Amino acid sequence: MTRSRSPGSSVNTRLAAQIAFLSRPESYPDTTASVTVRETHMSWVFLTDRFAYKLKKPVRYPFLDLSTLERRRHNCEEEVRLNRRLAPDVYLGVVALVRDSAGRLMLEGAGETVEWLVKMRRLPDECMLDRAIAARSVPVDRLARGACLLLDFYGRTPVMALEAEAYRRRIGDRLETSCAALMQPQYGLPGARVQAVCAAQRAFIARHPDMIGARAARVCEAHGDLRPEHVCLLPEPVIIDCLEFNRDFRLLDPVDELSFLALECERLGDPGAGQVFLDTWSNATHDAPSGGLIAFYQSLWAMLRARLSAWHLDDPTVSARAKWIALSLDYLVLAETRVRRFT
Repeated sequence: MTRSRSPGSSVNTRLAAQIAFLSRPESYPDTTASVTVRETHMSWVFLTDRFAYKLKKPVRYPFLDLSTLERRRHNCEEEVRLNRRLAPDVYLGVVALVRDSAGRLMLEGAGETVEWLVKMRRLPDECMLDRAIAARSVPVDRLARGACLLLDFYGRTPVMALEAEAYRRRIGDRLETSCAALMQPQYGLPGARVQAVCAAQRAFIARHPDMIGARAARVCEAHGDLRPEHVCLLPEPVIIDCLEFNRDFRLLDPVDELSFLALECERLGDPGAGQVFLDTWSNATHDAPSGGLIAFYQSLWAMLRARLSAWHLDDPTVSARAKWIALSLDYLVLAETRVRRFT
C-alpha cells in the first residue's frame, strides 16, 4: 500500500538544490557559525545558532496534500497560527525562499518565491522533556508549570462536544484504521498479535459504551501530537509542534491526549513525569477517569504509533528500515501491556 506519491525528478532536483542552499551558514540573514540539518517524515529542519527553519516536503498522503507551493504556504501559516496557542514567542512567522533576477536562491529577500518556510526561535535541546528524561534531570517545578500550561490551554479551548454515539464511532474508526494498516503483509508484523490487541479494544468499547460515550462532552481542539520531544521545560515552559494539517485529528478528549503523553514518558523511562500531567488535570477539573480508560486510550495511541512507524517502510528512499520495523514492534508490545491492564 503506497502512502504517498513521490515527486518527479525535476522536483527532486529543485528540492536538493534548496536543501544544499539551506545547509550552508552563509545562506542566512542572521549570522550563524553552523547549520544542523534534521529530516522528518514530512519536512527538513535547519537549525542555525538562534533560529530553526522548517521546509515542508512536497508529499501527498491520504490525510495531507503538500504537493503544491500554495498548499505548503497554507500549511506553514496554519502551523504558525496553531502553535502560537502554546508557544506564542517561539513561532516567528512564515518566510519566503526566493530566486533573484540572477537565478540565485535567497532567504527572506526580493525575488520570485520558490518555497515557504516556518521560522522559529531555536529552543535548547537539553530543555526538551525527552532529553531531560534521558539525562534523568527532569526539573520537577518546570514540569508542574508545563502541566499548568496545558491545563490553561484546555480551559480556554472551546469544547467541541460530540454526540456519544458519534464519539464511539470515532474511537472505533481509530481502532480499525490501525488494525487494517498493521495487518498489511509488507510490514511483516505478527498478525495474530495485532488482531488480539484489536479484539480486546473492540471488547472494551462493547463493555463500556457509557464510559466512552461520556467522554464526548470533553472533546476540544487539542494539540494532537503531544509527545515529550514537543514539551520544552524552559523556566516558562512552551509546547511546540502541534498537529497542524488536519483539524479532525486534533479533536480529542484532553484525558486521551494526556494519556498519550504519559505513555510516551513511560516508554522513555519516566512514568512519573507523564503522571504529573494527568494528576494536574484530575485535581483541577475533578475529572478522574478510571485506569482502565486511560490504558484503553494508551493502547489506541500505541497502535497508531506502530502504524506511523510502519508507514516509513512505504517510502523507497527511507534509510534504516530495520529501525522502523523494530519501533513498530516496540509499540505493538506497548499496546499489549495496556490491553493486559484494561482486561
